[in-house]
Amino acid sequence: MKEKIYLIPGLMTDVRLWSRIIPFLDEYELVHVPIPHSSDFDEVLDMLEDSFKEEKINLLGFSLGGYIASYFAVTYPNRVNKLFMVAATPGASEEAEIERRREKFAVIEKEGFKGLAYEKAVSLVEKQNQNDVELITTIQDMFMDLGKETFISQLTSTFNRVDLLEDLVRLSVGLNLPIWFYYSDKDRLLNHKSIAKLKTLKHNIKLISREGTSHNVPLEVPKDLSIEIKKWMK
Repeated sequence: MKEKIYLIPGLMTDVRLWSRIIPFLDEYELVHVPIPHSSDFDEVLDMLEDSFKEEKINLLGFSLGGYIASYFAVTYPNRVNKLFMVAATPGASEEAEIERRREKFAVIEKEGFKGLAYEKAVSLVEKQNQNDVELITTIQDMFMDLGKETFISQLTSTFNRVDLLEDLVRLSVGLNLPIWFYYSDKDRLLNHKSIAKLKTLKHNIKLISREGTSHNVPLEVPKDLSIEIKKWMK
């Protein structure tokens, strides 16, 4: 029987987020877990806990899903075997970021939900991937298909982020829980202050940074990411 990895996607991403990494991880059973529809993280965790059948799970989260995965590990440490965060930090949302997101809501109320423009989607990927039409349209399609209600629910949840960093550090040291972070060193969507803070603390968390701007790591560098996931699983 294949060992299972539960995968939680990020803001406005769905099962298609894993489409390019699946071929590199065929020795594992990959189980996609959509983010439950709630802006309350405690409610999200309750729904997730009901969906995980095993006593202990291997949990991987991307971006917002990485924050949710870390919140789950901190809340239910006895349910988590290993934790892997991709393009994610366990930090709280910063005021300036919350303000920018409130402005997005105002635009949607005024102009309606229009999804993600092609140029905007292009700006979210690394230079060498900007001609990858399939990649760009996948990002656009996920955003559009998930729609306005999901966007508002998921974005609202980010206003309620609390800093989990020190709790995760305690899990890595006290319980020796294997916790790995994988991220791009120039990812504009990442909270780099949280990473910098982690580097000042004594911990057993494994930090793996790659050179680049990519946030959509599972779609842009699936092979490199899969190598680290295999090491984490072993």
